[in-house]
Amino acid sequence: MKIRSKILIIAGSDSSGGAGIQADIKTVSSLGSYAMTAITAVTTQNTTGVKSIVEINPKEIFNQIIFTCKDIKPDAIKIGMLHSSEVIKSVFKAISLIKIKKVVLDPVMIAKGGTKLIDNKAIQMLKLKLIKKALLITPNIPEAEILTNTKITTEEDMIYAANKLIEIGAKNVLIKGGHLKHRFVRDILFNKKDIKIFNSKRYKTKNTHGTGCTLSSAISTFLSCGKPLKKSCDLGIKYVNSAIKSNPKYGKGHGPINHLNSVKIDRKFK
Repeated sequence: MKIRSKILIIAGSDSSGGAGIQADIKTVSSLGSYAMTAITAVTTQNTTGVKSIVEINPKEIFNQIIFTCKDIKPDAIKIGMLHSSEVIKSVFKAISLIKIKKVVLDPVMIAKGGTKLIDNKAIQMLKLKLIKKALLITPNIPEAEILTNTKITTEEDMIYAANKLIEIGAKNVLIKGGHLKHRFVRDILFNKKDIKIFNSKRYKTKNTHGTGCTLSSAISTFLSCGKPLKKSCDLGIKYVNSAIKSNPKYGKGHGPINHLNSVKIDRKFK
């Protein structure tokens, strides 16, 4: 397989491999692109929850981004877990210097098991600075509620929240609807000119750890290959849906999805 593009991932590490930088690398690689990383935090976790979080010095995060991009310039950037305002300032400064237009921001705030991964000061910094730098932000419903100070229980609420995010500077918003109890999962892509609703089959499973990280990385990969935003979101959602359907059923808690669902092994390796 020929490498299609280059992605820089700025995110935290997940020791269980289901989410964070590990899920991002698996996603980018399985979709045929080259993954580079700037690690923002090291977490000790498994499918049952997060045990601890060790923060990486903001200066070192800045250095990881700048030094990597001086050598290999990415076609797109995916941003995940940013736990403090100082880290957000550092990332903002770095991406302002490297000037990549295709930036996907997944505002990771709460782990699947419920652990809060970001403080209130950082949330405000995210809203003031980083959201405006991104081509797309991809909050789930709890994250969209935190960012907009609204309660979301319907699709109309999702659209209202997306509009509020546009008002504070977002260019495009994809609110993920998995937390609403519908027969289908509805994700809504919203900007000033257009609205698009993606409908996906809902699978009855507890193995959904890392779906948000995976989706934003998949969208970043398709964008980096030159596909338009709406098509990139559509393909990313389909990739995640297939990964949920074919999950490996690992762990005692919220298990990982199958990032390798897109990979076909050549006969000579069988």
